[in-house]
Amino acid sequence: MGEMAIVAREKLDFGLDGDIPKYWFGGDPFKTRLFDAMSTLFPEGEKFFITCVRDYRDRITDPALQRDVRDFIRQEGQHGMVHTQFNNRLEQQGVKVPRLLERQNRIMYGVFRRYFSRGYTLALTAASEHMTAIMAHSFFERREVLQNTDPRIRAMYAWHAIEEIEHKAVAYDVMQKVAKVGYVTRILAMLHVSWGLPLHTFLIMGHMFRVDGFSFFQRVKLWARGLWWLYKPGGLYMPVLGHYFTYYRPGYHPHQEGQMRTYRNWVDTFERTGDPIAAGNALHAAGV
Repeated sequence: MGEMAIVAREKLDFGLDGDIPKYWFGGDPFKTRLFDAMSTLFPEGEKFFITCVRDYRDRITDPALQRDVRDFIRQEGQHGMVHTQFNNRLEQQGVKVPRLLERQNRIMYGVFRRYFSRGYTLALTAASEHMTAIMAHSFFERREVLQNTDPRIRAMYAWHAIEEIEHKAVAYDVMQKVAKVGYVTRILAMLHVSWGLPLHTFLIMGHMFRVDGFSFFQRVKLWARGLWWLYKPGGLYMPVLGHYFTYYRPGYHPHQEGQMRTYRNWVDTFERTGDPIAAGNALHAAGV
């Protein structure tokens, strides 16, 4: 499969204001809060990614890359807006979303953007885009993963996954072709993201479990069972571990591999119906 068009799909309605259960992932608090925690990261994270790519926008001379950057920014902006709508649900449940966003902003802008080079923060962006592409594969290539989820939230993540696959090479291309970031910096940034992203997600989940009123021993059981689901052989992430390690290969490029086999199922359904929930259902059904 070759390169995909980067299409900014706007004003999509996922029904996020509807009667979505609190534990929308099969009634499982750990699985639900994992995805909820990731959602809280997206609005500020997308702004950070846009800022890091824009650092080099005026130095881009390739018209195709200029177009890709423009469409990347439009897609990321839409992701931030939709996840903000989703996060408003979490705030109504007692989750301290503004506090979480403020802490994230302090880390990204008060630390990363202040103390690290522009090339390094762009490398963090490229590494994060690789991680989100891996998540797209992990969540939707196997039907069983999101089998017992609310179709509205599954559709939101399906749309996000599709667009992450479409623009996964943009930050990388700016990093390599324009910023001229070297191999060592690229790998250091990936190592940084590899521990920083799960750590931050788990800290947010811990806050959510306390808000939900789980006792210490209940939380221990949730973590033990949930981490096994995440990291066991055949679990959520182990099957895509090879995809993760391709990033460490000298000469790697995101378009060399890792395209989503079921990509056209989502796109064709959405183009035919204009319904992101129907498209999300089609993507899920196409998993093996």
